[in-house]
Amino acid sequence: MARTKQATPLRREPSDFSQGWKHANGNVPKSQVALSNGEPKKPTLSTAPAQAGLTQLIICVAGIYVSFLSWALLQERITATSYGPLSSSERFTYSIFLNTIQSTFAALTGYAYLLFSTRSSTITPSVFPTRAIFPPLLLVAITSSLASPFGYASLAHIDYITFILAKSCKLLPVMFLHLTIFRKSYPLYKYLVVALVTAGVAVFTLYHPSSNSKKSSQRTDSSAWGLMLLSINLLFDGLTNSTQDHIFSTYRPYSGPQMMVAQNLLSTLLTTLYLLLSPLLPTAPLNPTNSTTGSEFTAALAFINRNPAILPAILSFAACGAIGQIFIYYTLSHFSSLLLVTVTVTRKMLTMILSVVWFGHWLSGMQWVGVGLVFGGVGAEGLIQRREKVAKERAKREGRTKDL
Repeated sequence: MARTKQATPLRREPSDFSQGWKHANGNVPKSQVALSNGEPKKPTLSTAPAQAGLTQLIICVAGIYVSFLSWALLQERITATSYGPLSSSERFTYSIFLNTIQSTFAALTGYAYLLFSTRSSTITPSVFPTRAIFPPLLLVAITSSLASPFGYASLAHIDYITFILAKSCKLLPVMFLHLTIFRKSYPLYKYLVVALVTAGVAVFTLYHPSSNSKKSSQRTDSSAWGLMLLSINLLFDGLTNSTQDHIFSTYRPYSGPQMMVAQNLLSTLLTTLYLLLSPLLPTAPLNPTNSTTGSEFTAALAFINRNPAILPAILSFAACGAIGQIFIYYTLSHFSSLLLVTVTVTRKMLTMILSVVWFGHWLSGMQWVGVGLVFGGVGAEGLIQRREKVAKERAKREGRTKDL
């Protein structure tokens, strides 16, 4: 009987406020069959699923591009655009409220997809299969909920293009946590990639155009604070990613849709609790409310009431993020995870270009050099990983041939 393959657990990519899944081991699925209850079961042989075709590939890639390019444009429109008359314009700064809307959409959409993906089974797997899995899932929800406010707060000090570039540094916080906490070593090329990306972001920030030296000095100080806030965001993203790795490796075969529902459900509960308690909390840089405005929830509703044009953008933003996660999950379950790396890098490049064109941003020559360093480093990492993956697959095939 021929050996067959079945999907391994998936994990979400930490970036962009939540959105996608990746194989826990970074490789294509290996043969394993287990119950969806958080307990392992011995591997068995099964019937191989039909391979997805070109049409499905085109639909998946197009879905990711359309969903997340729209998501990014809406994100910039919501958080980096002034609303109201010029004399009293204001910006939407209620990130927890925005996160609550998005996580609610994602939880509902994820549950619908979980039902759809298991429609042939008599039992739908629980999103909390064991008591032991709840603490790490809660930690994932806490870290992902804490990450977004810092990211949104950084937009008050850096522009959206810098934000996109810095969010491309996913490898940096993951490597930092693995080196300091898990004592894991990395090959030399990963350190070179981090150096290229860091240098690119630094060049892009330092060469931001300014009209005079005083404004340049003020903007440098503001940019430094914004990059620090964004660094905290990336650190929480890295902790989220590392905890998800632990969940998928420990509680097999916990799946991507289960994680999507559980994480977003817990995040919704946590952020809703914050919205209810925010009037009792002291005013802080990341807490845009005070004793006069009341809770962030009421302040956000008041903002929407004053600027009703923002409501469709908020709902569309949440819907695009939730649908984008589904396309990413479907892509990973039917195609190689390396395909997603390519799509993610090119999507972020298109997001940056689209932002420049759509919102009229202007970049200096050295800033384009910084952009090249960032995406060059990220692209080189993807190319090297692809070569390593091809070499591993070739070695496996040769090993199987020898066994026969």
